[in-house]
Amino acid sequence: MSSGIIKRVIILGVLALTGIVAMQTYWVLSAWTIHEEEFNKKVNLALFNTAKNIVRLNNGTLPSRDIIKRKTSNYYIVNIEDEINSDYLEYALQKEFEHLALNVDFEYAVFDCHTDEMVYGNYCRYNPDQKANVELGDLPKDSQFTYYFGVKFPTLPGYLMGKMQLSIVFSVFMLLTVLFFAYSMFVILRQKRLSEQQKDFINNMTHEFKTPISTIKISSDVFLNHPEVQSDDRLFQYASIIQEQNQRLNNQVEKVLQISRIEKGGLQIKPELVNFSALLTEALKSCDARIENRGGKLKMNVQQDLWLRADKLHLSNILHNLFDNAIKYCKDVPEVLVSAIEKKGTINLEVCDKGLGIPREYQLKVFDKFFRVPTGNIHNVKGFGLGLYYVKSICRAHNWKIDMDSEEGKGTCFRIRMSREEAPER
Repeated sequence: MSSGIIKRVIILGVLALTGIVAMQTYWVLSAWTIHEEEFNKKVNLALFNTAKNIVRLNNGTLPSRDIIKRKTSNYYIVNIEDEINSDYLEYALQKEFEHLALNVDFEYAVFDCHTDEMVYGNYCRYNPDQKANVELGDLPKDSQFTYYFGVKFPTLPGYLMGKMQLSIVFSVFMLLTVLFFAYSMFVILRQKRLSEQQKDFINNMTHEFKTPISTIKISSDVFLNHPEVQSDDRLFQYASIIQEQNQRLNNQVEKVLQISRIEKGGLQIKPELVNFSALLTEALKSCDARIENRGGKLKMNVQQDLWLRADKLHLSNILHNLFDNAIKYCKDVPEVLVSAIEKKGTINLEVCDKGLGIPREYQLKVFDKFFRVPTGNIHNVKGFGLGLYYVKSICRAHNWKIDMDSEEGKGTCFRIRMSREEAPER
């Protein structure tokens, strides 16, 4: 994955999570405000009814205004301008709170105008078995009224939190999502760093291989051309093996270097007008020789005078890759069919074999880098799994379409569709 893609993923992910966190925060705060307002309305109603009941008991009347004053978020002053019976007050409060389903602990105190102090009444628990770990008795007096009582709800935050259980659950999920995203980004960045180190190592290693490979090639050529070696069948055979295996090693190194250039964005496509018929026929000559040496058959159906615009070097490489796979993955004797026919302005290239075929579960992965069909611990056909990845990359760079049909035990057929060009004027 390129640095640009990773940066975009991180930026978009951060923006998305920021938006979601902002919405979740707004939702939680709004839910808290709604529950708090609902609680305040119920408390005001319960305290007003309590005050009305106390005044009715004393055959008095309520003040015309300023009956209930909210001093803090959980502390209320109730002005009744009449004597207050403490015992009846507790009963009335509990009755009204129960009627309005205010299942919350409270404490109360009555103002004594003779001593100018708040006389603490009691702490009433909704659930007697629970113990509230809160500070009690802090019910300050009010300088404006004479006959009043105060009611405080020490456990109000816990009561509101209990009303917001669903919001809290979603908030926890959101927190876990943010933590998972942060961990994922950490893993991705670490893997990217390790991948870059691996690529640098492979690049350095393959470049270091180029010098000894070139030296071996020159030495093997000199060795093969020596008269004494040519006259000795045994020496000539060994020298030929050295040259052949050196060329094979060089091809594998070149594949690794080509893939490295593709991944770094250094793949340079230089399109030119190419006589595809001639290029394909030339490539098939070497393929035909290899097939004949193994007693196989090559069938060709190449339409003449087919031209296209492509990078000649890379086009030649992908042809040799497809031919090489068709020969390597045969059963015993290779049978290869190569067809190139123009249809409606498109050149349809087919390279088919009657070889081992590819199991259905692996067919979608054959163009992946380093992928090779599993064969256990036995690898009769050597390679890095880069050939078809290279073919796919070159086709993508040229905007060509490539697909594959395969049936296990019956063979594989690769198809490439390329845009045809008109032949140059002579």
